[in-house]
Amino acid sequence: MWLAHHWPQDYDRCVVVGGRHVCRRCLVLYPVALAVMLAVLAGVVPSGPAVVALVLLPVPAVAEFVAEHLGLVRYSPRRQVAVTVPLAVALGIGFARYLERPGDPLFWAVVAGYGSACVAVAVWSWRHGGERTARHPDLGSGDG
Repeated sequence: MWLAHHWPQDYDRCVVVGGRHVCRRCLVLYPVALAVMLAVLAGVVPSGPAVVALVLLPVPAVAEFVAEHLGLVRYSPRRQVAVTVPLAVALGIGFARYLERPGDPLFWAVVAGYGSACVAVAVWSWRHGGERTARHPDLGSGDG
């Protein structure tokens, strides 16, 4: 489970690499974030646009996460990858800022803001059955 961090019933969110399930989002997120972080640290990415990117690029991934967990959309591997790429760019910028200044207030504000929104909707969904209904209609109505 350490490469997938998904239970077997959620292996549709994974790809099989070398006979092991690997989380699809993580497979895209971390290599792209690493490449962007290295580019930022090398000075290839100008700081002005990087700040805007750090704040705005996570929006599609957060919106997709919220919509899925509220049961508004079903899981889609293509959509997940499409929204993960901009998220990864923002994460790479954030990692670079963190490495240069671990207490960077912008980095932590973005983490806290988007993280809080995702945690809140995930908890709500877990308590109300929203996300599992969109992905697994046979598991219930999502009303409880």
